[in-house]
Amino acid sequence: MRKVLILGGTTEASALATLLAQHRFPAILSYAGRTRNPQGQPVPVRVGGFGGATGLAQALRDQGFTHLVDATHPFAATISANAIAASAEAGVPLLALTRPAWQAQPGDRWSHVSDLAGAVDALAGPPRRVFLALGRMHVGAFALQPQHHYVLRFVDKPETPPPLPHHGLIVDRGPFSVAGDRALLQEHGVDWVVCKNAGGGGAEAKLIAARELGVPVLMITRPPIAPRHEVHDPAAVLEWLNHHGTKASDRGV
Repeated sequence: MRKVLILGGTTEASALATLLAQHRFPAILSYAGRTRNPQGQPVPVRVGGFGGATGLAQALRDQGFTHLVDATHPFAATISANAIAASAEAGVPLLALTRPAWQAQPGDRWSHVSDLAGAVDALAGPPRRVFLALGRMHVGAFALQPQHHYVLRFVDKPETPPPLPHHGLIVDRGPFSVAGDRALLQEHGVDWVVCKNAGGGGAEAKLIAARELGVPVLMITRPPIAPRHEVHDPAAVLEWLNHHGTKASDRGV
């Protein structure tokens, strides 16, 4: 009998959990715990870290997991590195369910920076209205550029106000539409969009809206991750699991 640990927090992880539940694969979906009210899932959920690579390897062994799927955010480089190390230590095969990075299209006005600090530095200059499409964990870094008015969009309302002297806050959960993001950029008079190259369709609407309106985008490049086996479709994960020997009759299908 197979037992799958999914490192999640993305729409792809949720889609995989649904697919595995439909095919009666025992699975647990693990969240880091940064979202206070995660969406309901069709498989059991655990919340919180494992204690690094060693703790994750111990959990894989102690709880009888036979497969590990890293379906975390493309910028969760530490978690992904821990998954690679834990897979090797515990002898549990690893597959990464990833999103292809976004590619600039005709009409896009993108500037690329290598990390968050580079994005902060790139905003030096006169006051602008900046849409920080980054999530609540990273906005504090932009206090070093206090001259701007920042438009923020969070999944949860923060317990304390962001440390930005000029900002507006929107509490909303994606996926977002192009029409909605176009209206957001127009209503708030946004001059710049700052975002990570997360890839996928759920967060792409802001980029299409920026393209249509001619708004420049400051794009943060993905962090490097060691080579690993990757797929881009939950169905490919199911195929991988089946290839590793689980028969439908073993799952009671």
